[in-house]
Amino acid sequence: MNRRDLLLTSSAVGGIAAALQAQPEAPTALIDTNVSIGRWPFRQLPLEGATALAAKLRAEGVIQAWAGHFDALLHRDLSAVNERLATECRAVAGDLLTPIGTVNPSQPGWEEDLRRCAEVHRMPGIRLHPNYHGYSLADPAFGSLVELATARGLFVQISLIMEEERTLHPLVNVPPVDPSPLLHKSPKARVQLLNAFRTVKGQAAIDLARAGVRFEMATLEGVAAVANLLAQFPEGNLLFGSHAPFFYFESAKLKLRESGLSPAPFADAARSFRSLA
Repeated sequence: MNRRDLLLTSSAVGGIAAALQAQPEAPTALIDTNVSIGRWPFRQLPLEGATALAAKLRAEGVIQAWAGHFDALLHRDLSAVNERLATECRAVAGDLLTPIGTVNPSQPGWEEDLRRCAEVHRMPGIRLHPNYHGYSLADPAFGSLVELATARGLFVQISLIMEEERTLHPLVNVPPVDPSPLLHKSPKARVQLLNAFRTVKGQAAIDLARAGVRFEMATLEGVAAVANLLAQFPEGNLLFGSHAPFFYFESAKLKLRESGLSPAPFADAARSFRSLA
């Protein structure tokens, strides 16, 4: 090949590459089951607040995101937290952010908080932080909460950790939640673990999935980790989750791209989990 042909060929290849690079990504129609709004109490995060987070999620092709509130970790008045969550999600983001309120079964009056989540705010589920609120999944109060939530048609999300142990503030050194009592949960209860794969791995995760527990992928790490886990989990038991804005949203999205997976089955799994009665 002479120099002229080489230059023409290189120019053509470069033009194709530039055109491909310039093409916008196809809409991904993601449902993100693990985001939060509010202010993280220990440092400032990018995309803090519903407005910035919603704009980012829309730009990344998210059509629905299940949102908790960072205030639910340390504030005692969870009724007020849930009120702010519902108001901000719907005022700022329309149907994009679905508010998921928090209930603490170790506090008196938690049944009223649960009722308000279901009847007043029309939330499809609740999000629990047992390690921050001082109870375990073996406590009778937790069992009562899951039973009542299930009777009301609510799913239950349980955050096992919010950040890894190396970065915890020394005065808030909360241990990860032990999910093993969920192996004996009611088959009717819809339970999803958030931020689980930092502490729940291998056969322990598989056993929980086979018991009907759902997971999301925010803390899942490793080459082709999503594809490998899907080969071992029951169909529909791994949902998409980013833990944004605490984690960069792109991290979760790249896990799908790296494994060559379509977002569609994950969105279908989230819809199925949300709609089961």
